Amino acid sequence: MKALHTALASVDFSHTSSLALDYAKKMTRRFEASLHLLRVVTDADVSPGTEVFLGFSEDTVQQKWVSEATTKLATLCPADEQAALRVQTTVEVGTPFVGIVRYARAHEVDLIVMGTHGRGAVQHLVLGSVAEQIVRQASCPVLTVRNPTHEFEAP
Repeated sequence: MKALHTALASVDFSHTSSLALDYAKKMTRRFEASLHLLRVVTDADVSPGTEVFLGFSEDTVQQKWVSEATTKLATLCPADEQAALRVQTTVEVGTPFVGIVRYARAHEVDLIVMGTHGRGAVQHLVLGSVAEQIVRQASCPVLTVRNPTHEFEAP
């Protein structure tokens, strides 16, 4: 088994994403690994409904989304935890599963940790699953966390 040096937590600011981040933090502490936090903001050009932002260009909307994501990412780990876990935060623009897989490959990530929403069959067929696409295409193991989580206990 390959050693865990770098873990990537894919963050979308949902409840399940927060639960997955908790797992990622615990694992990076246990293995003394570094933690990367990544938020992939959907490209405003392909986001349905972007035009409803009356009077705002797609570039302005996208800049706002990136700025908000950057601010939120900075609040996920207190300064002492950022130092202890060697946290790196990144916001990218694009298709979420593509951005996550590319980032993991480019940074030689050993484990991706992410929340999954557990959509029903019909929603899955219509919307697809970011988590499933990442599991299929990632070059490293992927830990998916859904709500409710299961805590591990020592025997």
